Amino acid sequence: MLESMRKASQGAIGKLVMTVVMGLIIISFVVWGVGDMLRGFTSSTVAKVGATNISAQQYQNELQSELYSLQRQLRQALTPAQARAFHLDAQVLDRLVDQAAVDERARALGLAMSDGAIAEAVRSDPRLKGVNGEFDRNKFESYLRDAGLSENGFIAQQRDVYLRQQIQYSLVDGLAAPRALVDALEATRNETREIAYFTLPPAAGGDLPPPSDEALKSYFEAHKAAWRAPEYRSFDALVVTPSSLAKPGDVGDDEARKQYDKDRDAKYAVAEKRKLQQIVFPSEAEAQEADAKIKAGTSYDDLAKARHLADADLDLGELTKTGAFDPAIADAAFALAQGGVSGPIKGQFGYVLVRVVSITAGSVKPFEEVAPAIKQALAAGRASESVTALHDKIEDAKAAGKSVGEAAKAAGLEVKSYLAVDRQGQNAAGASADVPAKELLLPAVFASDIGVDDEAIPTKDRGYIWFSVTRIDPAHDRAFDDVKDKVAQAWRRQETDKRLADSGADLVKKLDAGGDVAELAKSVNAEVKTTKDIRREGGGELAPAVVAAVFAVGPRQAGSVATPEGQLVYKVTADAIPAPIPGDPGVAQAEDRLKTQLRNGVVQQYVDALKREIGVSIDRRVLQGAEGG
Repeated sequence: MLESMRKASQGAIGKLVMTVVMGLIIISFVVWGVGDMLRGFTSSTVAKVGATNISAQQYQNELQSELYSLQRQLRQALTPAQARAFHLDAQVLDRLVDQAAVDERARALGLAMSDGAIAEAVRSDPRLKGVNGEFDRNKFESYLRDAGLSENGFIAQQRDVYLRQQIQYSLVDGLAAPRALVDALEATRNETREIAYFTLPPAAGGDLPPPSDEALKSYFEAHKAAWRAPEYRSFDALVVTPSSLAKPGDVGDDEARKQYDKDRDAKYAVAEKRKLQQIVFPSEAEAQEADAKIKAGTSYDDLAKARHLADADLDLGELTKTGAFDPAIADAAFALAQGGVSGPIKGQFGYVLVRVVSITAGSVKPFEEVAPAIKQALAAGRASESVTALHDKIEDAKAAGKSVGEAAKAAGLEVKSYLAVDRQGQNAAGASADVPAKELLLPAVFASDIGVDDEAIPTKDRGYIWFSVTRIDPAHDRAFDDVKDKVAQAWRRQETDKRLADSGADLVKKLDAGGDVAELAKSVNAEVKTTKDIRREGGGELAPAVVAAVFAVGPRQAGSVATPEGQLVYKVTADAIPAPIPGDPGVAQAEDRLKTQLRNGVVQQYVDALKREIGVSIDRRVLQGAEGG
């Protein structure tokens, strides 16, 4: 096109025409918004805290750094929409605003740090120390490269950090957790309860009369949001991964068997295990004397009792030959039959007699069982070499203006269409739509729009997924007639739950009035059960909701709570609060946790007050632009 324009502008008339055209283009830019765009670049402040400006670039750098950190933790790539789902954008902005507020106060107070103090603080930073505990220059330079900072930039950044810490330390220095509060919290945490309980099943609610249409419609209107159809999206997806390109049928049996033989011991063999015991002797002479007694008829157990050894003193555990810590013991033990006792063995900690208590035979998965997986892995390995080439070919086609489907066809691949899929990967019938890598693809699909040229999504197996949204069906209220059967089911569940809750409440009144748990359970044909050592943090056989209910009533009181199995009715039969134990590590840990929470709370209250005093304003337009949304 540029060549055509150059030729058209060669003559006098051509030059005149091109001058007019370019003039019109310039005027159109001015009219339609270039002025606004240019003016937008002059306003790059995301937030203003007092006299401190937080720039869009600063915000973007911090957001990107946090995004990279989160991706490393999750070990997967994240889209901007996924990052927002983690509230990463709000967290970064809040942190920058908080820091700016404290920096403002530090300047107002005239706080400063000398270059020497900053240098010493940097040298003492644990992140920058080597294995010898000293400042490591190479580690420092590596940190600067990863953070994208110069040495001067890092020093300036750390100066602000240390000044903020000075203010924070002045607020919380000496602040400790009140002992009475620590003891009270620990007592609450360590409280244990025992309950006797029984469950009223749904059948105990009795038969329900058929609901009228009026009752169902009333219920439907009151719970209309429950029947709301979610947003559905239809899209085309092109998956190019080693697995999708693999052709296991092209891998022959001979090649697969060769790989099987290579990996058999490491991947497909389960090593023999032996449960071993040992008696350790301080000298070879004592071991030989014990060996002679064994040969003369003394049992291994009697020999252990004579040396006052318990089973725990003898036990070496169930080990493979390579898993035994002492090769000499392993060689001797794996040469014995089950029940056999070795002669004296010079081990790492003395002379020992080893007994084989039991043997679990090893096994090897046959080739026929694992051949399909081996062929798939080999085929995927070959295909991985093609992924990069196909990626480049598809990207080139898209850059030329082709759609995902057209780009796929040009590369000899097929696009798969997914119709009406919700955010959870289910179709309109409520069944799985079998979306590939849905934890990566669906958030990207729902963050896109029709006609948007999205970037390829990298997959965990070093492949790529391209997609294009073809249709959007917005969320909407369903009509009553469309969900009448489901409404009726929900109505019956609710009415049954009400009946069970009422019955449970009546039984609780009887229990609190002195009724016997066993007798009341018998009256409703239920089985009484007991559970001991119930703690607030749960972890036992009871569901968290039941544990919470148990601790919501007083000692010796009764209660009732809904469970998936029915209405559970219980009575607290025992309650114990252990006295604090001096020097208990748990108490010390609780005190440290509470102290940290109190200090963080004081600092945050101070920062919040600073922000109200100094004033904070946020430019949502610039913020949205900085977020790329």
